[in-house]
Amino acid sequence: MHMAIPRSYQGWTVLANGFRPFFLLGAVQAALSILIWLPAFQGELTLSSAFTPRDWHVHEMLYGYLPAIVTGFLFTAIPNWTGRLPIRGAPLLALVTVWMTGRVTVTLSALGPWWAALLIDASFLLLVVLAAAREITVGRNWRNLPVVAIVAVLCGGNVAFHIEAHLRGTADHAIRVGVAVIVLLLALIGGRIIPSFTRNWLVKHNPGRLPTPFGRFDVAVLLVSVLSLLGWIVVPDNAVAGLALAAAGLIHAVRLARWAGDRTLRERLLVILHVGYAFVPLGFLLTAAASVGWVLPSAGLHAWMVGAAGIMTLAVMTRATLGHTGQVLTASAATHVVYLGIIVAAVTRICAVLVPDHAGALLHVAAIAWIIAFSGFVLAFGPLLLGLKLRALATRSAGSAQPAL
Repeated sequence: MHMAIPRSYQGWTVLANGFRPFFLLGAVQAALSILIWLPAFQGELTLSSAFTPRDWHVHEMLYGYLPAIVTGFLFTAIPNWTGRLPIRGAPLLALVTVWMTGRVTVTLSALGPWWAALLIDASFLLLVVLAAAREITVGRNWRNLPVVAIVAVLCGGNVAFHIEAHLRGTADHAIRVGVAVIVLLLALIGGRIIPSFTRNWLVKHNPGRLPTPFGRFDVAVLLVSVLSLLGWIVVPDNAVAGLALAAAGLIHAVRLARWAGDRTLRERLLVILHVGYAFVPLGFLLTAAASVGWVLPSAGLHAWMVGAAGIMTLAVMTRATLGHTGQVLTASAATHVVYLGIIVAAVTRICAVLVPDHAGALLHVAAIAWIIAFSGFVLAFGPLLLGLKLRALATRSAGSAQPAL
């Protein structure tokens, strides 16, 4: 679906749609954060954050990078859901400014009062929730309010992160809350777009077995996910909670198998969505194993965050950028590099936990691959997001028959 810039809009192209600034800046921040994190982790760089180095790293991924991408997705999807004009221009610039200020404030939070960093950083997601809720309510698009409700919980998790880190020195509970929210968002949104995009492509290019439509099984998957994740947040080392996580992992794997991903190998824009979702059940199973001491907890966390979240966000970012700037919906050579980079990052980061004898080398490979993936996205898709190739691409929109979001 090609989201043209309305003729009445006369401002900067990058502020014409929510996905443009947030996908671009979110990718820049994702690459820079890991570029900073590696020397900080090795003690070669000292941060001026009130958070511990580990908590700063987790926060900037969980409550910095990911909220930017979620906002870009929401502000692009909501006009399609409601038929209303997108949030753009000065209001969009204000939100971008608040997000960027939050990144600087958190990184330099040791230089001022901790509550100031909390207020500035948390205000971004609060504004996003209020803006999204207003658009959905005015547009009477009630079925999508649960997505906004989940983002509101993410906002609460960010507030809890600052408070817990200040009171206890670390933010373990708030980290689990944030991770759980992201996993639920991936399960909810992925469960809508992956079978939908797959069905549309298969009907046109490879008729035959189609994805199973959303039904009671999917509702059961989401319910089991919520219950198991709640148990994990409260008692991560409990065997009963581990059993629930294992059950969730197995039914997520079954859910993925019902989406006919094996029939989409010719189109990498689709395959990557299925690959990304595969890390959701893997994360559940690894976290279940961690609950009984078989592996370290970070294996499951990185399966979810680097694997599922990293791969699926880049999959959505590339697809939406192509579709909404009039480009043909197919993966270029540069897009293949981006996808390969993020898959390598996910696999090696998990292996760094499972194979501790080679953890140092694997961590470096994972970090470099992550940086390649996100900096590659910036270089390949940045001109499109900035509108530098908009006119040339407008003539090619006839090839984008699949919806981008």
